[in-house]
Amino acid sequence: MLLPRAGGAAGRVSPPLAALSQVLRLERSRRTAIVFPLQKLERYLAPGTDTAPFRLFQPGLATLQRAEALFRSDRGHPIDYVSSAVRMDHAPPPALPEVCFIGRSNVGKSSLIRALFSLAPEVEVRVSKTPGHTKKMNFFKVGKYFTLVDMPGYGYRAPQDFVQMVEAYLQERHNLKRTFLLVDGVVGLQKTDHIAVEMLEEFGIPYVMVLTKIDRASRGLLLKNVLEIQEFVKKNTQGCFPQLFLVSSVEFSGVHLLRCFVAHVTGNLPSVEAS
Repeated sequence: MLLPRAGGAAGRVSPPLAALSQVLRLERSRRTAIVFPLQKLERYLAPGTDTAPFRLFQPGLATLQRAEALFRSDRGHPIDYVSSAVRMDHAPPPALPEVCFIGRSNVGKSSLIRALFSLAPEVEVRVSKTPGHTKKMNFFKVGKYFTLVDMPGYGYRAPQDFVQMVEAYLQERHNLKRTFLLVDGVVGLQKTDHIAVEMLEEFGIPYVMVLTKIDRASRGLLLKNVLEIQEFVKKNTQGCFPQLFLVSSVEFSGVHLLRCFVAHVTGNLPSVEAS
């Protein structure tokens, strides 16, 4: 769950590798693994495997830096908690392009959003050890550029009105540019994830899958899950972006690329090299 920080921002230090400037100090192979973790798996693919879905979105350094600036708050560019809502008539006006993050309880959604906002000391993200902590839709305004919505988790301890809340949001929020569907990178797609996919496909909502907790998966298990999900996306979806995004909120792998994709889909990087 994301909440406004109770105290001031003074003294708060961004985690290691939260900024691109820190990543650029690493040696090349480590740097590539942090920024483009999916590409790290390419060398272990069997000959003849289609690698196109591994490199559909591959922005350059300048574009990554422009995207990072959107996630770095300052006096002229505040990143603010706006409000929480359980019904659409309580949601803030749809004035800006919007993205939402949704996933199974305990998929690491709050940890990932905390990593994305790690350069914004005004915002505190509370990560609970208890699955299903987020019970409302939490709206965050990123300057004058876009809004990010933290949705309640589905599955274990989901709010009783979860289906009605999420369906209403997806159907009525006309400024929604992309839904980010988080999937546990260790266990892969689960039954509840399939239900979420079916809902997004039924409503015609453009979405992208994000594999979380990749630091907890062995290389072999991660590659297996990636290939299986890519095949699933190819055969069973129409609204899903073909490239998966791999992230570790602990190591910051994939976080910089995901920031860039968020900036891109909200229309804030019109000259991005790949889309």
